Amino acid sequence: MIPDRLDKNEVFQFLRPDQVRTISDVAEVVDFKAGETIYERGAKATHFYVVLQGQISLRLPGTSGVSIQIDELTEGAVFGSCICFQLVDYSLKAQCTRDSKVLKIESATLKELMDQDLLMGYSIQTQISRIYFNRYIQTMKKLQSIVMNLPLETEQPAASRTPVAV
Repeated sequence: MIPDRLDKNEVFQFLRPDQVRTISDVAEVVDFKAGETIYERGAKATHFYVVLQGQISLRLPGTSGVSIQIDELTEGAVFGSCICFQLVDYSLKAQCTRDSKVLKIESATLKELMDQDLLMGYSIQTQISRIYFNRYIQTMKKLQSIVMNLPLETEQPAASRTPVAV
């Protein structure tokens, strides 16, 4: 079941059958209900995920329960531990917005395979980096749109300013 899904994903298309089996041995398909959290921001980043069905929201939690949606992921999208950058903690919160099925892969095993087969590792790193960088660019565009729509404070003319004692 897992090998069929794994080698169809753009990130894993470079894997040999034995590598797919190795990852499949440490991967599991997990079902989540809408509203369930897959991981919290700041939790140890030990897994890499692939959306098999459903929809996952990546959010940047803020103060007072407010969070910014960074991305909405659907079938085939990858998220989670960024093996390429060796980040220790998740930088976002991943939460299901619909009932979802995800493939949960142990990052350490994937990293080990990438280190053993440098060509395959480079190919996977390139794909993950491209996906994550595109996500970053889209986030910057969203933030720019928000900032560009904020009301500007206009400076009062000098004559109407209240003098301030120094």
